Amino acid sequence: MRRMRFVIFTLFLGFCGPAEVAGAGDAADAWKALRAGGHIALMRHADAPGGVGDPPGFQVDDCATQRNLSEKGRMDAEKIGSRLKREGIAFEKILSSPWCRCIDTGKLLNLGTVETEATFGNVVVLRDQRETLTAGARALIAKWTARGNLLVVTHGANIFALTGISPASGEIIVVRSGSGEAVGRLMLE
Repeated sequence: MRRMRFVIFTLFLGFCGPAEVAGAGDAADAWKALRAGGHIALMRHADAPGGVGDPPGFQVDDCATQRNLSEKGRMDAEKIGSRLKREGIAFEKILSSPWCRCIDTGKLLNLGTVETEATFGNVVVLRDQRETLTAGARALIAKWTARGNLLVVTHGANIFALTGISPASGEIIVVRSGSGEAVGRLMLE
């Protein structure tokens, strides 16, 4: 029980503490990796106010019951997509958590077709499946061998579970295929 409280407290601090800011070297490394191709970009959904998780009684297949993107979040997602295009970054595949705020972020980027992938479901809400979801996400990252990049739009807690980095809304953590090792970070809003 004590360990569980520590884990919950640590996750809470990751969400409530100041967001880590991407340094210039981190951003330069991230751009270089994405231009080279064959990397995975883990993006936290854009701004969706309302705290951690979703309201009681939410349903994954009903956006009206979930936390959704704010107007700022919608505008930020469009800006991020435009910036990626201006930088010449393309994605061979775009995957999203089944949560509406992630799907909407992916679509508003306007970078291609967005497919949902259950293994990127919210590990805070699905805490009883956290290990299974994270293992599935690691396996998917390990198997990415395409020359192009993979974009995954998911939740901050999922990215933290994969990388140890707690991203801000709309932040992108670029990782190596195979190892999942973080290469760099991009804040594009």
